[in-house]
Amino acid sequence: MRTAIVAAVIAAVVGIILVLGSGDDTGPNAPLIIGLLTGAAYGLVAIGLVLVYKGARVFNFAQGEFGTLAAFIVYVLIEQVRSPEIPYWAAIVVAVVSVVLIGLGMERVVVRPLMNAPRITLLVATIAFALLCIGVEIMLFLPEAKDLPRIIDPVTAAGEPVGPELYGFNIEPQLLLIVGVLLLLAVVLGYFFSKTDLGLAILATSQDAFATRVVGIGVERVSRFIWGAAAFLGAIAGILYIPPSLPLTPGIMTAGVLIASFTAAVIGGMTSLPGAFLGGITVGLIQQLAQWAGGHYQIGSGENAQFIQDIVPGSANVAVLLVLLLVLMIRPQGLLGSEA
Repeated sequence: MRTAIVAAVIAAVVGIILVLGSGDDTGPNAPLIIGLLTGAAYGLVAIGLVLVYKGARVFNFAQGEFGTLAAFIVYVLIEQVRSPEIPYWAAIVVAVVSVVLIGLGMERVVVRPLMNAPRITLLVATIAFALLCIGVEIMLFLPEAKDLPRIIDPVTAAGEPVGPELYGFNIEPQLLLIVGVLLLLAVVLGYFFSKTDLGLAILATSQDAFATRVVGIGVERVSRFIWGAAAFLGAIAGILYIPPSLPLTPGIMTAGVLIASFTAAVIGGMTSLPGAFLGGITVGLIQQLAQWAGGHYQIGSGENAQFIQDIVPGSANVAVLLVLLLVLMIRPQGLLGSEA
């Protein structure tokens, strides 16, 4: 019920802004569309963060690098390995499988030996693993930005945009693909955690690992699934989001997406998969609307007037942090989260 209420409120606010901004080329409607699409990518990464937290009660700072590694593997296969030429879809399959194996290796070598250690120790271990991945990326690919081709070409041979246009903004098909994948995963994971034995076992393990062992549930098997699934989600997010939105550089998903996704997960509730989805949308909307407002409204009058973004640099991130603080003060477990 609470999920439906929060979703309805967000939809109502978006609808009101679209109606009020209709017909204004400089209005907030185009940034609003961009925010929805960007927020879908944040939500995709946030779902992976929530999945790990639900099962292991730890923040996974390596989630972003799962996406960066997958993007680099795709780049190597389609841009550097040319004989024989590898189809894009095959490169995606190889990249996703490779990153899942890396996630499973991380679980076996890093996570499992620290399973009974304090959660802060495991958190620091995920940070160390992320830094190791970034170091390897720098060593292999150097800091120079790479151009990873899109899965779906945004323009035709004649140079015409392929995607639809809303309020003066041409929506790339690959960004729409992110939204579709996020909605599909939200439904699948929601069903998984509420209807399947393994999903219920993951929830049980997160509450009391000892009691879970007593009733015969294999904690190690549950842990492998959690970290493998998190790696899968991170890989999908990196492959879909980097080409249309970010340059491919070492650590790009950690630097450009992870903090926003953590914020989304906390706002939505670290124990709620629907919360991760709605939190991602919320963060994307706040960022883009705050950025638009910062360059649209001025403070002062006459020669002393200054745009908000000149007075408060980084106003988009400041707005997100203010909303995060507000949510934590009013409802520390997030909009849809709970301890149970």
